[in-house]
This record gives sequence, structure tokens and C-alpha cells, in this order.
Amino acid sequence: MADIKEGEHQGTAPSISVVLPAYNEEPNVAAAIAQAATAMQGIGADYEIIVVDDGSRDNTAQVIQRLVPTTPGLRLVRHPVNRGYGGALRSGFAAATREWIMLNASDNQFEMSEVTRFLPLMPGNDLVCGYRADRQDHPMRKLNAFGWNLTVRLLFGYLTRDIDCGFKLFRKTVLDRVILTSNGAMVDTELLAGARARGLRIAEVPVTHLPRRQGHATGANLRVIVRAFQDLFAFRRRLSDELERERPR
Repeated sequence: MADIKEGEHQGTAPSISVVLPAYNEEPNVAAAIAQAATAMQGIGADYEIIVVDDGSRDNTAQVIQRLVPTTPGLRLVRHPVNRGYGGALRSGFAAATREWIMLNASDNQFEMSEVTRFLPLMPGNDLVCGYRADRQDHPMRKLNAFGWNLTVRLLFGYLTRDIDCGFKLFRKTVLDRVILTSNGAMVDTELLAGARARGLRIAEVPVTHLPRRQGHATGANLRVIVRAFQDLFAFRRRLSDELERERPR
């Protein structure tokens, strides 16, 4: 478990890698980058912005590349083919160099300025997870999310109230303890269940959720959902094996 130093993040600039996964987000990604930069500058952070273009078929990568020369700290990680949400996150996390990693969506459904809600919870916690106070999604997506959260809770106990909220902040050292392997929607559950099982500290904060204005979501795709449930049960077995190996002899 990471040790908290007295006065951590009080009077010192937070060190944050912002990771933005992007798949066919040409209409949205420039605004997402601008909001991330403004928010990080607003809190005086030592920051970088890592955008992972996950094999987009539109001009997402070209938009990012045009912004690199004029946006301090902006980096592009590019996948030649689509690896999935989890694959994009894992690449972004691997590229991160700061003390904390902030995950946000590149579809502008979260207000990056609300990072200020996370800051007071950083001391004393290893992960700070947003939850959508008023989720602005189609009823079917909400139903899918309810079923998913219920299943996860039955298998792993309470993790957070909104497991797949794409607005999270966590210590990079969490990844030294928690192994992420999923290329799909299971990655959030891997992160939270793995952290909770190892006694890491998780806090929650309400965040604003906005309706998607441009582009198309992929999370409600039936194939994505089925794959996530398959991965979920496989992960439960893997986590049990990992914890058994880590248990002191």
C-alpha cells in the first residue's frame, strides 16, 4: 500500500498524467484535449496529456498530431488496429510518467474542470472514482449498467457505485499491485476489484454526466457486452489465483 506523506498535495503541485482513450472521436478529441489542458493548468499541476488513438478509421490521429506542437505536454499513442477500450487504457497507463493517472473520456461527457472535486480526496486514498450523479444515457444503456454492476457486486462485493464511470484518478503505483489484462470493458472491474482485494483505499465523488453530442458510443454493442461477461468470470478465477500466490507462506 502506498504511504501518504504528511501534507501531501497540500501546497505542492499534483503530478498527473491525463489519459484519454479515443476511437473515432474526430469531432470531439480537440475539445477534450483543450479541456484537459485548461483543467490541469487551473490546478497548477505538473501534467501530461496522453491520447491513445485506438485504431480510429476517421481523422482522430491527425487532429491530435496537429495539436501536439501547440499543446504543452500532449503526447499521442497510436494503435494501428483497434484493440478495444481496455487495450487503449493499458497503453495509456504504460506511457504515463506522473505520480497520478487521471482517466477521462474523449467524448466530452464529463467536465474536466471537476478534477477539483478529486483533489481533496487524494491524501489518504489510492484511487478516487467518479460516479455519475445523473446519468445521461439511453434507458437500455442504464439497464445494461445496472445488470453489470449487480453481477460484479455479487462476485466481488461492493467496489464503487458506478464501476465503469470513465472519470477516475489513481496512483500510478496501483499498477504495481494490480495486473490489468483486459482489452475490453472489463478493465475497470479488473482495476477496482484488484485494488479492493489488496486493501488499497478507494474514495468516491459525484461528477456531472453530459449527453454525447457528436460521434457514436460503442459500449452498448451486444458483442462487447457478451465479451465483458465472459471476461468477468475468467477474471474472478484469475484474481483468486493471484491472491493465493501473494499470500504469505
